[in-house]
Amino acid sequence: MRDISCTEITDCVRDMFIKANTVLPEDVAECIDCSAKCEKNARAKEILGLLSDNARIAAETGIPICQDTGMAFVFVKLGQEVHITGGSLREAVNEGVRRAYGEGYLRKSVADPLTRVNTGDNTPAIIYFDVVEGDAFEITALPKGFGSENMSALKMFTPSATRQDIIDFIVGVVKNAGSNPCPPIVLGIGIGGDFEYCALLAKKALCRNVSSHNSVPFYAEFESELLEKINDLDIGPQGFGGKTTALAVNIETYPTHIAGLPVAVNVGCHVTRHASAVIE
Repeated sequence: MRDISCTEITDCVRDMFIKANTVLPEDVAECIDCSAKCEKNARAKEILGLLSDNARIAAETGIPICQDTGMAFVFVKLGQEVHITGGSLREAVNEGVRRAYGEGYLRKSVADPLTRVNTGDNTPAIIYFDVVEGDAFEITALPKGFGSENMSALKMFTPSATRQDIIDFIVGVVKNAGSNPCPPIVLGIGIGGDFEYCALLAKKALCRNVSSHNSVPFYAEFESELLEKINDLDIGPQGFGGKTTALAVNIETYPTHIAGLPVAVNVGCHVTRHASAVIE
């Protein structure tokens, strides 16, 4: 059994959300730079260069990469041999978010869904707990803007759906979104599970390295096929045309019921931010 204090957790969450909002993940930044070199459309190439400059300036100055500093999503991988001391784990995470958005001068964007009254501190966070063997404790912070989140979609297919049906749905989501999610985008796609779990898979997929592929060759090939078809849409960076509509398509899957085939598409903008830390 290993003890981890709520204070450690709060400090870790605070630091991660400030970092995630000011420092673009290295893999995403490199992908934008690489896309700029490969892009043949002059306007698209220029915009990609500006996006790179923006990310660099944000990291150097500690100013948020985007004015939408997001709703706080937190993934906690909790070893079953870990003992949390000094309070509530959930409240420790929320306190970390509260401090990050206050001390980091990040925009507070969380409000009641109907009255629209702002909570004032960007809490509550949306927290997912995954209990694993051993005494590991890992946290991933994902500040998610809603310009891209609003473009996301879920469809409950039946097993009679063809591969082309699924391609048409996913590509259609991107086509209908157009410039709204601030492309070039990262697509997280969840296939399988049930209504809510496929959406969670799609959200988790956004935390994956954009240069990685699904470990199953069948799905890795599907990722590449979808990326090619999406980039053929000619939406381009910020919607001004070009071959760089998406930086990556990340698919995560889970077994589903014999009568079901749920598919979720979670859209991430060119500022697909996340940060992870392990509390030793």
